[in-house]
Order: sequence, then structure tokens, then C-alpha cells
Amino acid sequence: MFSQLGEKIWADWIWFPEGHGWADLTDRDGQVFPKTKDLWATIPIALCFLVCRQIFERTVATPFASLLGVSDKQRFRAPPNPILESYFCSASKHPTQSSVESLSKQSGCSVRQVQRWFRRRRNQDRPSKLKKFREACWRFTFYLLAFFAGLAVLIDKPWLYDMRQMWDGFPKMPLLPSQYWYYMIELGFYISLIFSVATDVKRKDFKEQIIHHVATISLISFSWLVNYIRAGTLIMLVHDASDYLMESAKIFNYAGWRKTCNFIFTMFAAVFIVTRLVILPFWIIYTTWVYPLTLYPPFLGFYFFNGLMLVLQALHIFWAVLILRMVVKFLPGNDIVEDERSDKEETDSEDEAEGREQKEKFKNGHVQNGHTLLNNNHSKAD
Repeated sequence: MFSQLGEKIWADWIWFPEGHGWADLTDRDGQVFPKTKDLWATIPIALCFLVCRQIFERTVATPFASLLGVSDKQRFRAPPNPILESYFCSASKHPTQSSVESLSKQSGCSVRQVQRWFRRRRNQDRPSKLKKFREACWRFTFYLLAFFAGLAVLIDKPWLYDMRQMWDGFPKMPLLPSQYWYYMIELGFYISLIFSVATDVKRKDFKEQIIHHVATISLISFSWLVNYIRAGTLIMLVHDASDYLMESAKIFNYAGWRKTCNFIFTMFAAVFIVTRLVILPFWIIYTTWVYPLTLYPPFLGFYFFNGLMLVLQALHIFWAVLILRMVVKFLPGNDIVEDERSDKEETDSEDEAEGREQKEKFKNGHVQNGHTLLNNNHSKAD
């Protein structure tokens, strides 16, 4: 039963144009073609990325953060309160004014104390600046290396300059060693992002990021299976062209280098719009959607591949709107660019005054119960 179902799902007429099929991807005459089993190599590669990331963040990103003066602000932990904690976890992290008044009566705290408790409790769940800095350093390093690796792979390929040649001889296009490693490393990295999604910084576009990762993994994997590798390498190069600029802008944002951050972010916005909203739809998608119809009649695999491309393009438009909104915010003045996808940490003058008072006591050597007063309100890093 399952074998018959598999034969129907992987029928030649579904994934290839008429007159072609899986037999065309059989190795022959010294030529090697992509195989399904090759994709299993991406799992250990993804695990290696996770290990390398931990080593990189501790040995490179953390000292680099110290060099740039990136440190976490003092956070005040919300005192234990079962009633407020229950509401925070089960009802809402942002209670309405009526809910605050009700909770005030139930907990025996003043309205001001309830508001302060929720503010501090929300801050406990937010990732620290150092955590965000380390993550940005890791992604910047990968995207930068991946972009130049992609250039090295494609610089001498004719389909980089004439995209119609990505269909020359399809699907009987032999696999090159450089293409193999480019694919495996890129796919392994995106799989590692799925593995680490529970611990990575969660931003407001978290759902869109997950959709993007899944669509990217599906697109890369499918293009490998049916030998759309020439198109796949171009798509990966276009994506990596702007990502490292965004991550470097974040790095300088966290370091407080306002002018540098604004300059790099402006470069990122320009490159993003050119690559994702011009080159990708009007060159690459045109060559994968319109041009093939002059060579082959449409087939289901053709629609599936281009459907994934349109999902990515819709996400690019969504992010382009956010990017342009951020650019507009800092153009009139000299304010630093803020990532609209991130939650801002909440502070108030009362918390800051309390922090200054505790630091002053610590400096003066005040004692409590015969011991030097210590501040136990450490930041919570997720």
C-alpha cells in the first residue's frame, strides 16, 4: 500500500516536464547528480552548527561585546507573588486598569506595586542585550561567509549573468562539488535555526520567521531533489547579500554606535530592496515562472516550486514595510535605529533610583545583619 502510494507521489509527470523523470538523475559517464539520501548529511551539519555557535558565542562574541562596552542593565526581579504570577501566566502579561485594581485587592498590594510587579516580571522574560548581541554576531559571521562563498561558487557560472541558462539541459545538469557543499552548509544552517528556535531571541515577527525558515528549507530541499540547483544557488546568494548587513547594524545598535548603526542600516535597506524586491521577483522568479513555459508545458512540480517562491516574496514585502518604517523614523533626526520586531525593555525613574541607591550603599560598605549588603537582583538571561 505504502509503496504504491509512494510511486504515485513521486511519479515522473508530477515533478518533471513531459519526457523527463527520475531516471535522468542517475549517475553516468562520470557525471554525478543530486540524490535524496544526500539531504541526510544536513542533520549532522546542523548539529555541528549548534556546537560551533556555543563555542563562538563564548570565545568570540562575549569578549567582543566586552570590547565594545556592551553590557546588561541591572534588572529588578519581581518578588514572589502567587496571585500575580498566576494571572501573568494564565491570563495576560499586560493587565487592564480594571484588572490591576482587582489584583490589587486580591494580593493586598497597591495599584502602583501591581503595575511595578508586572513591569519587572515582563522584563525578566525579555532576552538580555548581551544575548541579542551574541546572536547577532553569530548570524553576521555566517551570512558574511556564506555570501562570499556563494560568490566564489557562482562567479564563473554563466547562469549568474544570463539566468535563462539555469534551464540549459534541464534536468540532466551534473552536480559540481562546490554546489554540493554550498547546498549542504546553507541547508544545515537553516535547520540549526529550527533546532534553536526555542532559545533564540523571539521578536514580534516570530511566526513570520518560522514560516520563512520552513519555506526556505522546503525550497532548498525540493530544488535539490529535482535538480533546480542552478536556480537554488542564485536564490541563496540573493538572500545572503543583505542579511549580514542587518546583523552588523544590530551589533552596532547594541554597542550604542548611533551613526555607524544608521549608516549600515541604510545600506542594508537599499540592498534588501534591490535584491529582494527587484532582482528576486523580476529576474529570478521571472526565470523560474515565465521563461520555463516557453520550453516546457507546466507541471505540478513547477507550480510547487514557484508557490514557495511566492511565499518568500510575500514575506519580503512584509519585512520591507517594517524596514522602510524604521528608515523613515531616523531620517529627520539622529536617533538610533530600533528594530521594530524587538520588545523594548520597560524602565521607570523609581527603578533607576533604587538601583542608584543600592550601588551607593555597596560602594560605602553599608552592612546589614553584620554582612556587606549585596544586590541579589541579577539579570535573568534566557
